[in-house]
Amino acid sequence: MRRTLAYFLRIGGSIAIVAALAAQLQRTIQNELDGGGHVAFVIQNFFSFFTVESNVLSAVALFVGIFTLSSAKSDSMAWTVFRGAATTYMATTGIVYNLLLRGIELPQGATVGWSNEILHVVAPVIMVLDWLIAPGRRPLHAKALWAIVIFPILWAGYSLVRGAMVVDPRTGEPWFPYPFLNPHTSANGYLSVAFYIVLIGALIGTVGAAVLWFSRIRRRP
Repeated sequence: MRRTLAYFLRIGGSIAIVAALAAQLQRTIQNELDGGGHVAFVIQNFFSFFTVESNVLSAVALFVGIFTLSSAKSDSMAWTVFRGAATTYMATTGIVYNLLLRGIELPQGATVGWSNEILHVVAPVIMVLDWLIAPGRRPLHAKALWAIVIFPILWAGYSLVRGAMVVDPRTGEPWFPYPFLNPHTSANGYLSVAFYIVLIGALIGTVGAAVLWFSRIRRRP
């Protein structure tokens, strides 16, 4: 039963995520073409969103997971860590978006409504359910948390460095993927940005620890 449900989650989830990403990217590119045509810039921006990167990783995890389900063997340790990381990022994406960003128009052009809900609500739920239900995962211990948190740390550093270097050709202002990462619009500049980074880092660490803990729960055969 778990295996059958996991097939549905992985097939449906991977298709839904790819469709949602493609629809939003197409809308973003079209809006840019209609407004002047800095397509390369907006494509780079699109793939700089943590939401987009998390969904790309999740689509890979779900799609490859379709084929690993056919094996009677447990997943490799590396693949289990990858799945755990993708699950952590998506759960964090869902929490942060629905608590801090819902209702805020992000700088990616007009938002495609159904795509937005898939990327921020449906996909996180699918990833969590897949982690809890699908067979094959190995138990992960505390040291695996370092492998999970390294990507968000690198992403935050990339976002701040890139934001300080690139200028939106439409506005002449530095471009940051999220309002809370922009020191020019935050109430206390880089101090506010640092606070949010630490807060979200703590959230990712907490969610990651919960993901690792669930991996060690023994399930009935």
